[in-house]
This record gives sequence, structure tokens and C-alpha cells, in this order.
Amino acid sequence: MKRAALGAVLAFAMGAALIAGGAHVQRGGPEWLMLVPLAFVCAGVVVRTHAPIWSLVLGLVGVGIDIAVGPSLGTVLVFTDNLYSAALYGPARLSRWLLGVTASVAIVTGLGAGFFVDNLWQLVVISIQLGLLLVVPVTTAMVLRQQRDLAAAERARADEVARLVELDRQAAISSERNRMARELHDMIANHFSAIAIQSTAALSRRDLDAPTIRTIMESVRENSVKGLDEMRTMIGLLRQEGDETEAMRLRLADAESLVERSRQAGMAAELEVVGEPRELPASVDLAGYRILQEALTNALKHGDQPTSVRVVYEAKHVVLTVDNPVNGRKARLPGAGAGVVGMSERAALVGGEIEAGPQAGGWRVHVRLPTVEEAG
Repeated sequence: MKRAALGAVLAFAMGAALIAGGAHVQRGGPEWLMLVPLAFVCAGVVVRTHAPIWSLVLGLVGVGIDIAVGPSLGTVLVFTDNLYSAALYGPARLSRWLLGVTASVAIVTGLGAGFFVDNLWQLVVISIQLGLLLVVPVTTAMVLRQQRDLAAAERARADEVARLVELDRQAAISSERNRMARELHDMIANHFSAIAIQSTAALSRRDLDAPTIRTIMESVRENSVKGLDEMRTMIGLLRQEGDETEAMRLRLADAESLVERSRQAGMAAELEVVGEPRELPASVDLAGYRILQEALTNALKHGDQPTSVRVVYEAKHVVLTVDNPVNGRKARLPGAGAGVVGMSERAALVGGEIEAGPQAGGWRVHVRLPTVEEAG
């Protein structure tokens, strides 16, 4: 409002100077009377942004008085700002309405002037002047209004893109946390469950001889070392840059080592491999390895002996089946309840299917994972 008031005072001063300089039509009245319509249009300049419709009303009143007593060039020039402000800051419908009205007034006035002007060149000059005074301010305001609306739309679009990027970032963080949680659970549950069961057995039995105790301690040490190695490998992967994860390439072909580790933990387990083991996608290899590891861990904690493991390499799939009896006794170790959930998530991530539940007096985990041919 302060800047607008300063502009109105400056416009009034310049309009008064034009009136004093003779830039008006003299109709015999005093020149100071022409300052009244000039004051009206300058008052419209004061409220041009906060009340654009009132700016237009004041301008129309001022021009009407000015035509009656003058007209004067200064008042007409300031009135163009009233038109411009109403079209720019007023409602969109008002700007369209002003464009139609000003264009109609310019055309009708130009045609009317043709009856009083014999010189064609004067008629052209009058028409151009009417267009500059009435139509150009409105069209200029409409162009600026369109650009302003486009800029606002682009800002809103940029804000929406920023929100989507933030949502994607949060989703990526959540996905990475879930992946790390699965890896840590599968890694720790297998090794440390075996350690806990073996150490509990060693502490609860006082009749064990030295060779048996040594065998148990060797198994405990092996599980501890392997767990630490996998933990260090995972920490190294988290620290490295890029997408290279070959250092943590766990393969389903190493199923024999998982079964042997379960045997060392005191669980009778048998492995049957059907078909020729072949190279699998890294994601399928890791998923199959971790699912088999978790199934053996659950059998060690909750099941009974013996446990049967069957790996079948089909043309387009690899099928894992782990069966173990369940005698209904309480689990030897408390579980977090995340084992079956983690196996289901791993199978779903590579497009596989899993069935885990009681069957024929035991517990069965049956997994079907696509191989590279189908994934491709």
C-alpha cells in the first residue's frame, strides 16, 4: 500500500504537470477542475492490488468526469493502469469481460469517428490510439496473469515432485531396513541358535566325556566364526559404494554345508539333490540359501529328528522341501516369530511361492523359486 500510494502521488504530479502544460482539451472551464478526475484515477492506483474492482470503478468515474470537463492526457494515461490492475489482480472472468468490452468500445468508437473525420489517415491514428489506451493494457495484464498462473502451477508441480521424491526415499529406506532385518535375522538365528542349543546341552549334561565336550566346543567355535565372518561381510557391503554384492554371494549349491552344520549342532538331517545343480540368479541363489537356512534353524529349535531336505532342479524352477517331525513339546529356544514371515518375503521378492505349515504329523516348508530362464 505504501508503494502504491507513492506511485499514485507521482502519477498525480505528472498528470497535473501535463494539464499545466496544455495536454488537454480546453472547454472554457478552469484547469484546476481537471484535477478532480485525475484524483479519482490516482485513487484507483492506491487500491490497485488490494481492491482491483474498486480501482476500476474509481477509474471509470474519473474518466467519465474527465470526458465531461476535458478530457486530459494525464487522466487517460493513469486510467490505463486502472484497466491493467483490474485485469491482472481481479477475477479471471473480469479480465475476459474487460477484453471484450474494451475491444468493442475501441471498434465502435473508431467506426463512429469515421463519420466525422474525412482523412483516412486520421481515422487510422484514432483507431490505433484507442487500441493502445483500452485494449493493450488488458491484453498485457492477461498475458502476465497467464504466466503467473503457469509459474504457480509449476511451483505446485515441483512441490508435488519433491513430496514424491521424499516418499520414494522413505520407501527405499524402509525397504533397505527390511532387507537388513531379514539378513540379520537369518544370519544370527542360524548360527547363534546352534550355539545356544549346544552350549545348553553341554551345561545340562554332567556325564559327558572330554571328546564329546571337545566336539561340542568345536561346533560352537565353528558357528561363532562363521557368524562373525558373515557379519563382517555384511558390514563391509553396507560401507562400500555401488551395487556390487558378489562378496556376499551365498549359493544354494552350498546346501550340503548348511545340512552338515545342522548335524554338528546335534540334529539328524538328510539331504537329497535331484537334477544337476546349475548357476542361478544371484537373488534366487541368496533367497534359496536363506530360506533353507531358516527352515533348518526352525527345525533345530522347534522340531524333532530326523529332518529331510530335498532340492530339486527343474527346467524353469528350483524346488526346496524341508520336512521334520513335530512332537508338540515346547521349543528349546524362544523364537521371534519372524522366521516364516522372512521366508515368505524372500520368496515373494524373486517371484516364488512358499508353503509352510503342519502336515502329516510334522512341519513342511515347500518353496518353488523361478530360475534364470523364467526370470529372463
